[in-house]
Amino acid sequence: MADVTLRQVRKSYGSLEVVHGVDLDIKSGEFVVFVGPSGCGKSTLLRMIAGLEPISGGDISIGGRVVNDVPSPQRGIAMVFQSYALYPHMSVYDNMAFGLKLQKTPKEEVDQRVREAARILQIEPYLDRMPKALSGGQRQRVAIGRAIVRNPKVFLFDEPLSNLDASLRAQTRVEIAKLHDTLDATMIYVTHDQVEAMTLADRIVVLNAGVIEQVGSPLELYRNPVNTFVAGFIASQRMNFVPVTPEVGGLRLPGNRLLTLSGTDLTKVRVIGARPEHLELADAKTADLSGTLAVIEQFGEYALAYVELPDGETVTVKLDGAPELELHQEMHIKLPAGQLHLFDEAGRAIR
Repeated sequence: MADVTLRQVRKSYGSLEVVHGVDLDIKSGEFVVFVGPSGCGKSTLLRMIAGLEPISGGDISIGGRVVNDVPSPQRGIAMVFQSYALYPHMSVYDNMAFGLKLQKTPKEEVDQRVREAARILQIEPYLDRMPKALSGGQRQRVAIGRAIVRNPKVFLFDEPLSNLDASLRAQTRVEIAKLHDTLDATMIYVTHDQVEAMTLADRIVVLNAGVIEQVGSPLELYRNPVNTFVAGFIASQRMNFVPVTPEVGGLRLPGNRLLTLSGTDLTKVRVIGARPEHLELADAKTADLSGTLAVIEQFGEYALAYVELPDGETVTVKLDGAPELELHQEMHIKLPAGQLHLFDEAGRAIR
């Protein structure tokens, strides 16, 4: 295990700067997930830590040692890529053992490490198989096993589940979480999938356009996002944002209703946020928002109702069970005063 420290790390391609002075401290044994939309710089940052991409400025330290000019094989890291990158002509055993053999590791130690990694990943029955005889999930476990046998200081994962179908992603996600618990290793994981980030991470690093927007535990980011970008990106369903106008006594909502809130200066509020699971259906008299049902998604245990407001905005309501609803019917929504998020004109959180 080792800690990883980034100080003012930058990356430029010519005059185009894509990572802007990132500062980050990752503790030894921590599972940190980089998350953000495509092009935000998360994979570039991971590749710079790995030594696969030169940095344009700043310092990267692994285990207290600055590694800016240290070749990737000497950094004490192991990387698992989106593609499995297995040698098709080698068995699972030989794929996992290949790197150790190149390092001239004693044969007995190679065998011990490969079989221990296979045991941890539950792929012992497949050691004699060729990659073509494995499922996608099994191949990814072999790729992870190839990293484990190296006993690295830091594991790096670059969207390792992107090529798997939904059920295999969920299964492999659980296996990676168990792996971290078993190895107690430092892990840095890149994904664009908020569910992966929320379920795997000790801490999440939210990136946007090469800048860190917020760092915190999954629940910190869920409960206290610092701006509308984080609020809209974290969680399986996007937070609803409703434009408002502050007035004496409250906030004027679409549809001309007045939302009264106490204990907060509302003069700078321009947007309110509410998560779909916190909204409730109400009758016309007590509702804060009203609109028409534009789309309904049924998932069995819950449904997502997309309600179009008079001003053209759409809000999502998460409803338990499988409610019987008809498209274009009128919907009335109550806002949860105690769980609203308030944002200013620039999208910064007020509370």
